[in-house]
Amino acid sequence: MTYEAFLDEIATLLTELYDLDDAAAIKLVVDAQANDHFVAHDDHEEMRTVEQARKEAKTLFTHKQNKVQTQSRQQLRARQKKS
Repeated sequence: MTYEAFLDEIATLLTELYDLDDAAAIKLVVDAQANDHFVAHDDHEEMRTVEQARKEAKTLFTHKQNKVQTQSRQQLRARQKKS
């Protein structure tokens, strides 16, 4: 599969598996790409499989969830310090 098709597959899986809207799924993929997350996939065609796309979708979603939880905890602590 082409590199572009691989990224499209990841975005599609994010919408199907994690109920993200298209814009949010595309943003996750674009942000990961901007952070060089997919460099190896671009260089090695054998890494661009549906199975690997599923793993990448899970990784990106998990990372997003962890980031949201961390931000929530930081905001809570900041509010508690003000009280």
